[in-house]
Amino acid sequence: MQVQLNTDTHVQGHGSMAAWAQAELSDRLSRYRDHITRIEVHLSDENAGRSGDADKRCTLEARLAGRPPLTVSHDAARVADALHGAADRLRRALDADFGRMRDAGGRTTIRGALPS
Repeated sequence: MQVQLNTDTHVQGHGSMAAWAQAELSDRLSRYRDHITRIEVHLSDENAGRSGDADKRCTLEARLAGRPPLTVSHDAARVADALHGAADRLRRALDADFGRMRDAGGRTTIRGALPS
């Protein structure tokens, strides 16, 4: 799983931040590492340097093998909290997406099992 970090001019995106984001996302999304080819991380400061509540935004775009990409975002007061919140939202979105894929073929209806 490749992680690509993008920041705006108000969030410093140096090498250690990229390594930190890679480690955090690899840990939180390890269950889906075989399905995710790349995650694009976009970190921005919505208030352009002015202080405020929940002004840091993290948008994650997960590129999946053989599936359309999933995009989630989360706003928080700190960059770390925004990344953690977005990673949790992405994990829930992946759970739902892959859960729908599993259910589509073999679930039963209220009328009984689907015909073969």
